Amino acid sequence: LVHLARQGDQQAFQELVLRYERRVFQVIHQFVADQGTVADLAQDAFLRAWERLGQFDPARRFGPWLFRLAVNLTYDHLRRVRRKGRWSLFSDLSGSVMPDPGEADPREEIDLTQEVRLVLAEVPEAYRVVLVLRDLEGFCTSDVAAITDRSEATIRWRLAEARRMFREAWERRQRRNDGVSDPDE
Repeated sequence: LVHLARQGDQQAFQELVLRYERRVFQVIHQFVADQGTVADLAQDAFLRAWERLGQFDPARRFGPWLFRLAVNLTYDHLRRVRRKGRWSLFSDLSGSVMPDPGEADPREEIDLTQEVRLVLAEVPEAYRVVLVLRDLEGFCTSDVAAITDRSEATIRWRLAEARRMFREAWERRQRRNDGVSDPDE
């Protein structure tokens, strides 16, 4: 399909879009809560992929290349928003979680999701992206390395650090919620 798309076959590229769009949306949504913005960024990622197919190295895998485009566009968006002074990584959480009808109280799941997102926002971006791609989106280490353009050793180290940072931030947040003073603050 990639070979055909590189030759200008729009039908082949449309098939690639259908194959990858759900995953691209999920990755972007880990960083941006607003569904409209997620859709815009995903569309931009596919448009950029179409425009740059000629630069794609066919010896490599298409998926990680596409996800790198999506992550880079998302970073660019977050930097622009941050410069405007309005940056909030997970500002609009309403509608971002579909409650499971089998759950006893879906509000508890939403509260937990909000807590996780708030704690994730405390992890520096370079580490957060590795944590999100590997642990939340389920990419293998080699794919995360390809998406972020880093070595697998760097990804393993950043993942360990990201997990440590997340755990520490989670524990601080829990102590604050329990009314216990934080010795680090």
